[in-house]
Amino acid sequence: MNPQQTVTQANSKFQQALSHFQEELKKVRTGRAHPSMLDSVTVTAYGTAMPLIQVATVTAPEAQQLQITPFDPNNLQAIAAAIRDNPSLGLNPMDDGRVVRVPIPPLTEDRRREYVKLLSGKVEDAMVSLRNIRHDAIRDVDQAKKDKQVGEDDAKRLQKQIEEAMNKAKAEIESLSKSKEAEIMTV
Repeated sequence: MNPQQTVTQANSKFQQALSHFQEELKKVRTGRAHPSMLDSVTVTAYGTAMPLIQVATVTAPEAQQLQITPFDPNNLQAIAAAIRDNPSLGLNPMDDGRVVRVPIPPLTEDRRREYVKLLSGKVEDAMVSLRNIRHDAIRDVDQAKKDKQVGEDDAKRLQKQIEEAMNKAKAEIESLSKSKEAEIMTV
């Protein structure tokens, strides 16, 4: 493989790790209602388990409430049961015959601290992923240097590019983490 391709590939992997981290951040609950909070819910409809977004639309009409409108009103009870039976959410949905409303209770101080710890774990996982990507890319550059595909100066330049891309992704993750932590701790 061309050593320059190694840098390009490392850049794209850094971006993938960053977008994965952003998706993980959506799963960490803050005090406000957000439709992505229910992404992990699966509903048993028509005899099979389906993601909630395939059987209903989820909106947040208010800051402390989610509203789920099923495509088929016959699935209303199944949707409410799926949300109620999900222990990681701890939510109590109410249905009025047309839509399911899910009130989002305010977070307690202890719960906020738990979410910050959860966030820290996700940040560490992302950093480990970035370090692994960097390690693999630098190993590829070193191998190219041993195989005489690149010279010493080019190898150092490529390693520097990899480090710069790593630092850029790391700074982005830290920035996202700080803003999410501030969002969690805001009452």
